[in-house]
Amino acid sequence: MKKQDLALLALLCLIVVPFFVSADVLDAYKRFNGQHGMVMAFVKFGILATLGEVIGLRIRTGSYLKKGFGILPKIVVWGVLGLFISMAFKVFAVGSPHFAEYLGIDGVVAAMDGEFTMLKLVGALIISSLLNLIFSPVMMTAHKITDMHIARYQGSLRALVRPIAVGEHLKTLDWQTQWGFVFKKTIPLFWVPAHGLTFLLPPDSQILFAAVLGVALGIVLAIAGPKPVSAQPA
Repeated sequence: MKKQDLALLALLCLIVVPFFVSADVLDAYKRFNGQHGMVMAFVKFGILATLGEVIGLRIRTGSYLKKGFGILPKIVVWGVLGLFISMAFKVFAVGSPHFAEYLGIDGVVAAMDGEFTMLKLVGALIISSLLNLIFSPVMMTAHKITDMHIARYQGSLRALVRPIAVGEHLKTLDWQTQWGFVFKKTIPLFWVPAHGLTFLLPPDSQILFAAVLGVALGIVLAIAGPKPVSAQPA
């Protein structure tokens, strides 16, 4: 383990440890999180998913930071994506159990509000499956496009105020990796069971756990990410 790895580990411990040793810090977090859920979704995903990308960069290149990586634009983009992820969690958590009952699986709505049962597990997997089959591919593709946009502007903050060439990026996106790895493998093999576990947790813990999973998401998308664009537009 190199010095940069130890430095990152020390920083993470410095951030996390107060929540375990101080009840006041934990209570303040829970109170603010309950009152400002969307703000915290922005913060959680902005920090944790970007951390995943930083770790992914370390895996790919041996360094946590690289010229043109654009850590600040990535934090903002992940924060915005976190808002949509939080929204999607609420929508699918409420709607999917009703859809399951519409299909004839009785008792799912009530089961999701109770203690753990096999029916609740089935409900959680249904929610996760619909979320990941309908929402996740769109979100992951949107992230890929914004990542390519940030790379085009060499990680500059200008990327946040310049229009995104969506059509151009869609044409040059590595669909073989996007479909063959990100969609076809990570969604059914990792994200569906991982988010199934998420929806078994209390509602106030789901977004935090999803944000922690965002570290894994950032790593996956960074490893499967496009090569940086060297040319900067005028």
